[in-house]
Amino acid sequence: MGTFHVELIKTVDDSYDIEVGYELAGQLIADLKNGLVGKINKFAVVTDSTVEKLYAKAIFDQLIGAGYQAELFAFEAGEKQKTRQTKERIEDAMLEKGFRRDCCILAVGGGVVTDLAGFVAGTFGRGVPFINYATTLLAAADASVGGKTAVDTPLATNLIGLFNQPRKVYLDIATWKTLPRRQIASGLAETIKHACLASAELFAYLDAHLDEIFCIEEEPCQYIANQNCRIKYEVVMKDERESGLREILNLGHTVGRAIETVSDYRLLHGEALSIGLTAEVNLAYRLGYVSKPQRKQVIALLEKAGLPTEIPDYIDREALVKKLYTDKKVKNGQLRFVIQKGIGSVVEFADGVYATPIEEAVAREIILAM
Repeated sequence: MGTFHVELIKTVDDSYDIEVGYELAGQLIADLKNGLVGKINKFAVVTDSTVEKLYAKAIFDQLIGAGYQAELFAFEAGEKQKTRQTKERIEDAMLEKGFRRDCCILAVGGGVVTDLAGFVAGTFGRGVPFINYATTLLAAADASVGGKTAVDTPLATNLIGLFNQPRKVYLDIATWKTLPRRQIASGLAETIKHACLASAELFAYLDAHLDEIFCIEEEPCQYIANQNCRIKYEVVMKDERESGLREILNLGHTVGRAIETVSDYRLLHGEALSIGLTAEVNLAYRLGYVSKPQRKQVIALLEKAGLPTEIPDYIDREALVKKLYTDKKVKNGQLRFVIQKGIGSVVEFADGVYATPIEEAVAREIILAM
């Protein structure tokens, strides 16, 4: 009998750059030539059926033109495709095309693509590097910083996945010009969330510049892209693995994610989040953490952005209440909510504790009132 100690202390530098700009495909190729992923010259370009035609095929062609080996792997667009089955299909297709550990995955698309491709990269060959080329405002706000990758299941969203940091992220604002207005509004929900939890200044800026943002004007779009990155970075750098502070980035998501699932994804992520933020600010008002005028301001900004603030009639309220229990913040069977404090801050309930237990009856009452 005996014990053998395996010492595996590691120092890992997962730092990476986020490049914000316009028409960044050329910069991507230049970065690869300058050693962004070392000597790797084989790329799996992962995208969806919408972005494939708009941007991914052109980036794929540039890779080939620059002398790299590349294959394009596209799946049907939509949150419904962010599943273990889609991940499996991509992995099998990559294996059939001869991809092994000497490759890099390039994710071109929105949050569904970057979440899924980052998860594939974390497990393929026990881990290969990946790059995110984000083509939506939602991805710029939500998927650019943090390294969360995951898939959804019929029971819950984003509970199967891992933390995996990219080598670099490109936020190509030029790609927002092809987004439908509904998709821009969806991305604005995450931006409004960041303002509610961390920046009254950003909140006021959004209120004053929504029209310019919808027109994809350069200055306001660059401003919100940079502010999204800054706010999320300042949280993630302190709590990469979501052990405490990072929970605040789930503001509005307890109800929002549940609604997204119960709606069978008829609602876009940002639309569901907007309803979740409305539920949360109503709860914060009830608990005394926001004033009546502040509550009205939050709801008014969401509505000004063209986002829903009421639960659609087709949503079963009791099914929604039950779905709340699949939220990642649930502990010991108790619902827990992140609560904003005024506009631009969140409540810290104890040292390093940013979510508080809420009785199911209270959650139900808030939901039924919407």
